[in-house]
Amino acid sequence: MAAQYGRSSSSAAVMMLLVWITLLGVAHSQNQPRLKILPASSIQRKPVGHSLLLTCRPEVPDTNLISDLRWNDNRNMTILPKPAGQSSPMIYTESIAGGTALALIFNSLQESMAGTYFCAASYSVTEKLNAAVVVETYVAITWKDAPTDQRPLMGTDYIVRCEVTANPPATVDWLRNGDQIKSSGRYVIENRGLLIKNITEADDGVYTCRAAVMSTGELKNREIRVEVQIMPEVQRLPRVMDAVEGQSFSVMCNATGKPVPEFQWIKKGTQQNAADLDRFSVNSITGQLDISTVEQQDHDNYACIARNPAGHSESVMKLNVLIRPKIIEFINITVSENEEAVFVCKAFGRPAPEITFRRYGTVEEYSIGLQVSDDRIILEQSTDDEKGETVGTLRISKLATTDDGLYECIARNRGDVAFKVGHITVEYRPIFDHMKALPPVYTWEERTANLSCFAQAIPNATIEWRFNDRRVQDLYDQNLRIENEGLRSDLLVTPRDRRYYTAYKCVAHNRLGSAEHLMELREARIPESVPQAKPRVVSATSITFDIMAPPVEPGLPLTAFSVQWKEQFQSDWNFAFNRTWSPDSPYIVEGLRPQTAYSFRFAARNVVGLSQWGAYVDQSTPRRSEPETPRILHTPIQDEEEDSDPIVTSPYADHFDMRWSIPVDNGEPIDMYRIKYCPGTKVNGYWTEMEEHCIEQDIARMTNYEMRNLQADTYYRIELMAHNAIGFSKPAHVLMKTARGIDVVLRVDSPTLSSAAVIGIVIGSVVLLLIIADLLCCAFGNLGILATLCRKTKRSPSDLDDEAKLGSLYGWRFPLPYCSGSLIKERPPSPLPLPPPIVKLGATTPLEDEKQPLNTQPAAAASPLKVNSSVEFDGRVVHSRSGEIIGKNSAV
Repeated sequence: MAAQYGRSSSSAAVMMLLVWITLLGVAHSQNQPRLKILPASSIQRKPVGHSLLLTCRPEVPDTNLISDLRWNDNRNMTILPKPAGQSSPMIYTESIAGGTALALIFNSLQESMAGTYFCAASYSVTEKLNAAVVVETYVAITWKDAPTDQRPLMGTDYIVRCEVTANPPATVDWLRNGDQIKSSGRYVIENRGLLIKNITEADDGVYTCRAAVMSTGELKNREIRVEVQIMPEVQRLPRVMDAVEGQSFSVMCNATGKPVPEFQWIKKGTQQNAADLDRFSVNSITGQLDISTVEQQDHDNYACIARNPAGHSESVMKLNVLIRPKIIEFINITVSENEEAVFVCKAFGRPAPEITFRRYGTVEEYSIGLQVSDDRIILEQSTDDEKGETVGTLRISKLATTDDGLYECIARNRGDVAFKVGHITVEYRPIFDHMKALPPVYTWEERTANLSCFAQAIPNATIEWRFNDRRVQDLYDQNLRIENEGLRSDLLVTPRDRRYYTAYKCVAHNRLGSAEHLMELREARIPESVPQAKPRVVSATSITFDIMAPPVEPGLPLTAFSVQWKEQFQSDWNFAFNRTWSPDSPYIVEGLRPQTAYSFRFAARNVVGLSQWGAYVDQSTPRRSEPETPRILHTPIQDEEEDSDPIVTSPYADHFDMRWSIPVDNGEPIDMYRIKYCPGTKVNGYWTEMEEHCIEQDIARMTNYEMRNLQADTYYRIELMAHNAIGFSKPAHVLMKTARGIDVVLRVDSPTLSSAAVIGIVIGSVVLLLIIADLLCCAFGNLGILATLCRKTKRSPSDLDDEAKLGSLYGWRFPLPYCSGSLIKERPPSPLPLPPPIVKLGATTPLEDEKQPLNTQPAAAASPLKVNSSVEFDGRVVHSRSGEIIGKNSAV
């Protein structure tokens, strides 16, 4: 055991000795001068193209003893520092750390720069120091041919390019949407890239090209977007398209392709780009070609070309320029009656137009050849297609005066239609056909008469007058005077004795012949007495008559009827009341007293004067009684049966405005109306009322009533009666139907005017205009409401009472013309443009003549209560005013 312990102790001593010796060696080596290269690794491995910095630093006790510090390359050539003021070389040295260290700088490593580089220096002049480092280079993964956007053509075999360079060589695989692609079927991985066979749009997407170098651990990914392109395909254009000269033209070219193709139009004849031509514009996105104004030179073939990166496609169309027809000759012609008219129309266009004719203002056109409707008319046409001209000839044989007038030449082709109007003037001898139906000319009391003669003729005729077959110009008679001896001539005759009342001959001449026309001058007389007058409607205060007119001469119509009436116990007609009516008005006498016997007599008036009184009638008025039945003013829409009530409709669903006229009061004023309306239905032709829903209402002196709270789409039977002190009138009945649905009044919150306000403004404006017009009429013509009020202040109470009755009873029905002073309508104008008859100055007017047979007593004997009046009815309105006939005013 002692021996074992001795061996252990000796081993420990040996170990301790070795450690001490090692520590002494390390300490000695650290104190030895040497060069240290940083980075400290003896081998520096870097990729080609990268930069590298190697630093050589002396580790010596005293750096000041270091000299000749330098770097040598792999060929043991000293590497020089960078020259001052020059660009940096590929490899150079540079002192750093205050000159205590020397850096070796590689700007861009190349494969040729690989090798051992040495750092050398001298220490204390005599001791040489050296250090070495090995520089190794390799090629990193580089994408040689791998575009990130690739656009293959659909239907082809395409290689998605991805070429990689690396040293050591790299391995390449492919991924799509994160999944690895294996070589099988349509996909083949090649050195150049990924081959996709018969590529389609479904192959669009992002592919990943992945390269790896196992020895260096380098891994790189390259994302490549693949967009499959489709070659454009232009839709076939029409082979020929028409464009009209002077108009605009547009054509659209459509094409498919991916990406969306751009369009171009080429004019084939000149190989010009249409976008560069005047008046042309091309939309390269939509493919539309526009021509602002087409000209003949645009006639050519045009190609639409669609292009995209995949290729191009085109379609050709021919543009046929149509020249709109132009009528170049259409001359008016003048032809004599019974001869042949040849009407020629020439037109130009492309294609050569067709020509037809028609009477101006008509629709039907003449057809080529003989006309079925008139075998006198032939239409001929000749065409020159090369010149584009057409001549149309309209021939009319045996020309008649009815052929005179305007004719329209119509030229048509595919481009447009042209019109031009020409005139055929038919010459003919004078005629008086238009004057044969004219009545004789009347005059009286040596008043000058105007005999107007107008001859129709082409060329114009000259006119002469003959009296007893002698030329009037040769008679030198002062009572016969001729004016206007041309186309129209007027013979002014002053009949000093009866021999002038005879026939006068008008003779017209032109170069084609002559014609004669007799015009008769007759003496006008007052009408014959009225043969008969019958009372038709008799009430307590008025009587309506039917008057039989006396026979009249042609051209001498009646202008008025007059009536006189008095109470039978009075024998003197000088105190009678008078009334005058126009011939077409109702013949109503008003203001009569109930239960009174009256005598009436009638007379007729023409321009000469008033006839003798005749048609004497005695008639008594009945006693005072209830009023006549009111007349409802609504127009019925249906009468189901003769004895059924008329039916009117309301435009509203819940109300109806009932209106009626004031009936005759029969001697007692009407004080109210009673209206009753009940809903109901008709069952088997009989009206059934719902009595519990009837409404009855009394209305004081109004002629309208608004029925409210009605039911929609419902029939109501309305009964209306007038009431006076005697009692109620017979009822007037009407059925009324309300509209369907419910009337809705919309509330408008915006600050706009309501309908009522608008209506009020309009009514106010109208009233203001009427007041202004009335003031002007009163100031300048003594007419109007203000003038009437002024005159009323000067009348007797009885006159005012009569006029008040007239206004209250009948003013609603026949409103008087505002500010109108006319009493009797003027005679209608002659069918010929003749001047009015000449009236001798100082002669009395027909209205003044009416005074004589009515007022046979001196003016002093006339009653101060008598009022002049006259009435005229024009079919719509009765016009009444103070006139020359003495009596009370009344009108209906």
